[in-house]
Amino acid sequence: MPNRTNPASVPSYYSATAHPWEGFPALEGDVLCDVCVVGGGLAGLSAALNLAEKGYSVVLLEAAVIGFGASGRNGGEVISGYSCDMATLRAQAGDDAARALWDMSVEGVEIVGERVARHGIACDWTRGYCTAATRPGHVRGLEDWQRTAASVYGYRHYQLWGRERLATQLASERYHGALFDSEAGHLHPLNYTRGLARAAQAVGVRIFEHSRVGQLMTQARPQLSTSRGTVRAGEVVLACNCDLGELVPQLSRRIMPAGTYMVATQPLGEERARSLIANNMAVSDTRFVLDYYRLSADHRLLFGGKVSYSGHEPRNLAAAMRRDMLRVFPQLADVAIDYAWGGFCDITMNRAPDFGRLQDHVYYLQGFSGHGVNVTGVAGKVVAEAIAAETSRLDVFGRLRHRDFPGGRRLRAPVLALGMLYYRLRDLL
Repeated sequence: MPNRTNPASVPSYYSATAHPWEGFPALEGDVLCDVCVVGGGLAGLSAALNLAEKGYSVVLLEAAVIGFGASGRNGGEVISGYSCDMATLRAQAGDDAARALWDMSVEGVEIVGERVARHGIACDWTRGYCTAATRPGHVRGLEDWQRTAASVYGYRHYQLWGRERLATQLASERYHGALFDSEAGHLHPLNYTRGLARAAQAVGVRIFEHSRVGQLMTQARPQLSTSRGTVRAGEVVLACNCDLGELVPQLSRRIMPAGTYMVATQPLGEERARSLIANNMAVSDTRFVLDYYRLSADHRLLFGGKVSYSGHEPRNLAAAMRRDMLRVFPQLADVAIDYAWGGFCDITMNRAPDFGRLQDHVYYLQGFSGHGVNVTGVAGKVVAEAIAAETSRLDVFGRLRHRDFPGGRRLRAPVLALGMLYYRLRDLL
């Protein structure tokens, strides 16, 4: 797993191929601002950028370096919706709120495209994504969702592909059909995250790296302390996710760090790469513990999967991931793995995002549950609206119910691992 004491130790494909990064200084001394954002990932940067565009003075504190967490090493897939299905959201929040939540997820994808264009972020943004069915019954489920998406949520960008149509674009015999989304897509997440940081800096956000917040005091004017400085702010946005730790225990109890893993092959060359995925779309499958993959700009296959709650990386990660990859693409048996990496993302009990206001002047964004590249964009926009006294969209997220993980700090990971065993067995049956 990544080591926060040495950010250069993350051996990912993304860090190896990222644009040059000058970095930001650590906080020194005392500063004042309208809003202090804690966390230099996509959620925190989105909040900071939106707030600065509204005219607020903003300070952003990052414990390590920008994009060091899940924002800089994820699958890079930008997909409408959430990690939980819409039926879960509708059951908890009602029909009107569910439609609003769906629309905001679509807006999240649009925000990515708009930010890339407006700020000139070179991150290989590419449209096209499909969900591939690993069982015949899953095709029926995809067909049902296509109808629901169109009739209930007004989303008509899906195309249902049968096995033969899918085979013209994806060279794997593993699947029985797919649902293709022409508006979703994929990108280089670390370059995108750093691009947002540069955009935020350009509109006045003061960014400090290597500035872990050790204490948050929520008095009349909140104060945040690091090892070498303090920030006094009118409002605070906590976007720490898995790195929240003991800063706010009542929030950290509602999320669980889940280990996720990826590999990157050696360069395949354009012809061989496109022989795997002809239209350069991103792909995920329909299992609970799913595979997800796409091509990189330099014609590698980037392949992700597996989930761990132990806090430990799977043994022989590259070999284990390679076996999974060959189940999808056995024709890559002669191809070497150049990079293998993993890290944590934050999940909630119901896999729905957890956004809200902790108390006066303190807001939080967490629980993206592996679906954060698009949802973070709208999360930052919604929390900026709330700080500017327009709370209606944040209140929609507040209707979702979130519970602490059972078992406390010591037992919650084993308890969740036992629960996950059911889903692993279901995927195999």
